Amino acid sequence: MNAIHTDQLQRFVLERAGVNGTLVQLGASWREVAGRAAYPPALRNLLGEALAASAMLTGNVKLDGALSLELKSSGALRLLFAECDDTGRLRGLARWSGALPELLALDRLPDGGMAITIGNVERGQRYQGLVDLPHAGLAAVLENYFAQSEQLPARIVLAADGEQATGLMLQRLPGTGGHDAVEDADAWPRVLQLTATLGARELLDTPPEQLLYRLYHEEGVRLFPSRQLRFGCSCSRERVSAMLRALGRDEVEAAMAAHGDEVEVTCEFCARVYTFDRIDAEHLLSGSAAVPAASMPQ
Repeated sequence: MNAIHTDQLQRFVLERAGVNGTLVQLGASWREVAGRAAYPPALRNLLGEALAASAMLTGNVKLDGALSLELKSSGALRLLFAECDDTGRLRGLARWSGALPELLALDRLPDGGMAITIGNVERGQRYQGLVDLPHAGLAAVLENYFAQSEQLPARIVLAADGEQATGLMLQRLPGTGGHDAVEDADAWPRVLQLTATLGARELLDTPPEQLLYRLYHEEGVRLFPSRQLRFGCSCSRERVSAMLRALGRDEVEAAMAAHGDEVEVTCEFCARVYTFDRIDAEHLLSGSAAVPAASMPQ
């Protein structure tokens, strides 16, 4: 395990090239997510890349709520979900059924589809973009999305193993650098050439500042304050109560009859257990906003 990873998002600009960038390196937060299921290696690594990407993409948007990546298919890989919110809290999971191929090619997933969702669902503020899957790798898929949705070139590099997950994103934006940088037609190809020398192991193992200066020192690297990231879950007793209300009285009472007059709900992200007895259930089904504090999980 590499001790350098402090779970952070580092924004930067290459001033001479007129390029904005975001670098994310995950350690403990990724291991928390990866350790919650016995993921096959290919799926584990894809989930790690998605988790790093969800954090990385928050570096380029004004976020009030959360940004998530959600991948679904009708094949062995059923669901992959990764999310980062505006406080730097990360969570993710994947579901699969049956044997997975050793290499998970996104463009070969049966009925595969992906969505990027941004916003605060509780406030009714939500934007969702549908992402085509024309490439095998997640990085190339996201590059294609930015080329189509923003008409701006982006270079994305992702890597993950059982211990670490990382993501690097570069975008050439008009007006990013000085006057000379904007007129430098060779700047973007030059940055792409430098980035092409970056291997997965180097991306995973090198501290952010050292990595960026090693690659782009001639392009005038300027770092912004880093942002700390951590594993966390947005589940709550109130959200679980709302879910049970949505199920309706018949469903809740049937579940209680089958489980000894209690309903037990376990969060798939953080494994927290929420227990509701008949008194709790009657409160929430009758529309009462209050749930007895005595029944809160310990």
